[in-house]
Amino acid sequence: MTLNRRDFAKSLSGVAGAVLTGLPVRTSAQAPAVAGPPPAAARLAPAKVTRVRLFYPENYDRNGPQAFPQSNMVVLVDTDAGITGVGQGGSPDTVRNVARSVIGRNAFDTEMIWQSAFMDGFYSPGKERLHALGAIDLALWDIKGKALGAPLYHLFGGKAREHIELYATSGLPQGIVPPAEAAAMTLRERAERTMAAGYRVFRVDSDILPNPGGPAGARRGPAQGATFDSRSHIRLIAEAAAQMREGVGPDGNWMIDLHQKFDFHEAVEVCRLLEPHRPFIVEDPLREEQFRTQLPKLRLMTAVPLAPGEEWGTRADFSPLVEQRDIDFARASLPNVGGITEMLKIMAVCDTHRVGIVPHFTGPIATVGHMHTMMAFPGQVLMEYNQGERPVPYLPDFLECRNGKVWPNDRPGLGVTVDERRLTFVEAITVGAPSASQRRLDGSLTHW
Repeated sequence: MTLNRRDFAKSLSGVAGAVLTGLPVRTSAQAPAVAGPPPAAARLAPAKVTRVRLFYPENYDRNGPQAFPQSNMVVLVDTDAGITGVGQGGSPDTVRNVARSVIGRNAFDTEMIWQSAFMDGFYSPGKERLHALGAIDLALWDIKGKALGAPLYHLFGGKAREHIELYATSGLPQGIVPPAEAAAMTLRERAERTMAAGYRVFRVDSDILPNPGGPAGARRGPAQGATFDSRSHIRLIAEAAAQMREGVGPDGNWMIDLHQKFDFHEAVEVCRLLEPHRPFIVEDPLREEQFRTQLPKLRLMTAVPLAPGEEWGTRADFSPLVEQRDIDFARASLPNVGGITEMLKIMAVCDTHRVGIVPHFTGPIATVGHMHTMMAFPGQVLMEYNQGERPVPYLPDFLECRNGKVWPNDRPGLGVTVDERRLTFVEAITVGAPSASQRRLDGSLTHW
């Protein structure tokens, strides 16, 4: 039998590979048949979305049912496969608007559903509708994880860390000390106790005072409606920074949210005064409508780490600042950015340019989404979390939080269960609408 040069080279390659791996050498006659595609029964059968149900949890009005971006409205997405996905966010009118693009679709086609819902309206989604799209998208990913029997972070590449380090919005996390004792503590003592409890960072708001305050932190007046003298407060922030640094110690961390209260020249002064006290991050130092134009200038004038974006949405907002390294952390949050589908893309952009992610606090179910996405993100992560070790009444299965950290679990999907008896039913949406977006030749979507 003659053997041409190409066949001879292939045979040598096979023998060499077998020798290197210690496997027996097979001749072509002995070679096993190449495995074909798995039988159809083994493939993931479509799960058509049949219904979207909306619920209010207890005390829903405390979180601002429509105006406040951290909506905790529960969104359940049902399928004809018997799998129900759990999401959170939006308001009845915005979720109803987005649901028309979801009913009747295969729940596993998360990317195509996201693109369709984004393009079906005449206008691209504003922040309110993006929040609703994010709520449904969370539920669709939950369905996918449940169908595959895997926690979502496995679908995103697996664990890139063992746990997620936390900070509390109120500075001193709830439950660490009794309220009466907390009210009498100095700012330095609050910072010290937070570090001792295992939290990574002690956090304060822009109206911080260097004197003792109430249980929510040393603050001047109520959070809303108070008079704020930005000029005089710059000095007070600098004094408070010195006390916090003393409290957390030389290797501890503290941070401040300037909450967009300062004009550019004031923000520059504040950031420079904070530099000797080494804040972990400075949140939202400028108004968000000025981020793209003013943050690059501020970046050149201060060394403090900058973390804007809790009121922003898609990767189109974050990308220019991330790519130019004008920010150090993106405050991308679920479902605000449009859900997990969009968060994964923001994660990729941030990882490319070594920008960290510090999600803003949100509803408890959406917070579980933070756990899954941030577990798989290889960059620096810090998570704002106010629930502590307290249970959520309507979530029998929730997160595990201890020692100022959130730990992953192996439950499929988001890993939460919902007790509908603890919720107030709002409405059910069962009718979809034809997609307004059009398709390219290969079936992918484009604008109508």
